[in-house]
Amino acid sequence: MDKKIFIIEDDTNILYSLEANFSAEGLDVQTSEGEEEMDELLENVRDFEPDYLIIDVILPHLDGFEIIKKLKEDDELSDLPIFVFSDISDEDSRSRSLEIGADYFFPKDEFDTYEFTEKVKKIMANSERLGEDTDKQWQEEEENSLID
Repeated sequence: MDKKIFIIEDDTNILYSLEANFSAEGLDVQTSEGEEEMDELLENVRDFEPDYLIIDVILPHLDGFEIIKKLKEDDELSDLPIFVFSDISDEDSRSRSLEIGADYFFPKDEFDTYEFTEKVKKIMANSERLGEDTDKQWQEEEENSLID
């Protein structure tokens, strides 16, 4: 995989674990703890030109939901697939994340960083193999398999 992934996560243990996992898989990784101003964060994402973005929507200085909305409103970034990996696991937060443009939602209480990395890699591989138009269909299949 010769892909780039941008991770926004304030928990440094999770952040560095994800960075190590994805780097070990050959991905180019850039990270943020979400402490910069919104404009600077968006500029960093834009400059890095990632293929995928992982975000925790609960951040100390920025609203993760607002970051997702801004990314989806940005002409250069609107097609960027977004994975939410968050401590919040209620249905409202999941629905809100997906409604504003996140492509996938994974609660941290259901997956450790290794399992999450494996899920993301699987989705990335299938997206590449099947084409970008199947992302939503793949998400539905993934969600159904999580329920089983």
